[in-house]
Amino acid sequence: MDAKASTVAPSQTATAQSESKGKDFLNHLEVYLAKRDGVDKLLKISRYATKIILASSVLPETVPLTRQLKSFESSVGLSRKAFRLGKFVQDVNALRNSHLDSKEEILLSVIAYGGEGLYYFVEQFIWLAKSGLIDAKHSRNLQKISAWAELIGYIGSISLKLRDLKRIKEDEACLNSSIEIAISRGVGRTEEEERRKKLREKKLMKQLSVVQDIADGLMALADIRDGKGRFTDPLLLSCAGLLSALISTHKNWVSC
Repeated sequence: MDAKASTVAPSQTATAQSESKGKDFLNHLEVYLAKRDGVDKLLKISRYATKIILASSVLPETVPLTRQLKSFESSVGLSRKAFRLGKFVQDVNALRNSHLDSKEEILLSVIAYGGEGLYYFVEQFIWLAKSGLIDAKHSRNLQKISAWAELIGYIGSISLKLRDLKRIKEDEACLNSSIEIAISRGVGRTEEEERRKKLREKKLMKQLSVVQDIADGLMALADIRDGKGRFTDPLLLSCAGLLSALISTHKNWVSC
């Protein structure tokens, strides 16, 4: 009887752990989907995945599925604009709550948060124009203002993040030296090892944020230039959009 119990116990434990992981995932997913950004980025993934299919000419123009995908992409694009209602407030608060040490940081923060805030503010009116509530004749001018504000915001954001990365690398170098000295003396540095691990994770997330901003900035530049000139190929821009969406989704998932 004891032998039977000992053989059943590991199986029951594995099942319990599997169920616990399943519940944890579902709870995490619930929290993620409750966020405005969580749903928005899933829509962004679906939109740019669709744009890649359309831009790659995998499907002939005459196929009914092509028209359905174009309609879906347009609909998702309009739906995403609705998620930007009031989103400019987070940039206002981020600027108010920033702890800035120099005039350069103040200027870059105003550019980053001010540009993004203006972009989200104008996007509300673009959504209203595309929804038919206000005259569509204003839509083109609003889109230009929105694209310029977005690009300016990304320039400021990338500059701030590169400064942050420089600080993180300096902190990491100091920590590495401290750990190497401790190891040479035969002293354990578990606490420092844990700090270094967290610092490297922070550095990775910051690097991903820079890549995301560059990808989004590329699309904003294409909007300003009306899709003309270098780096405006539809497939390239669609890939940039999907890359940005995947990075943002990962960041939002980790932060839940």
